[in-house]
Amino acid sequence: MKGYKEPGFQDRAAASARAKTSALKKLKAAPKLDPAEVAARVARQQERDAKAAAKRAEKEEARLREREAQAEAKREREKPAPPPKSEAELKAARDARYAARKKRKS
Repeated sequence: MKGYKEPGFQDRAAASARAKTSALKKLKAAPKLDPAEVAARVARQQERDAKAAAKRAEKEEARLREREAQAEAKREREKPAPPPKSEAELKAARDARYAARKKRKS
């Protein structure tokens, strides 16, 4: 029995050339695409691209709205507190509550 003979560079190059020529023959023998079918495929691809672009734009718009809402909430949180009421204002509010309670009881 003969042992395994490792293919040399020439053998590998020839096998590669044969494979390339057979692949080219298959490609040339393949039926040509119908122009109407090609146009339909292009139209479908453009439609998918347009839908994807619209979806990306919608997501980006939602992201911007979210950022604006977060910025507005941050401004509201950082808004300075109203100045404390003076003693006279506190007394007037307390007197108003007292008068309202007295009015309800009578």
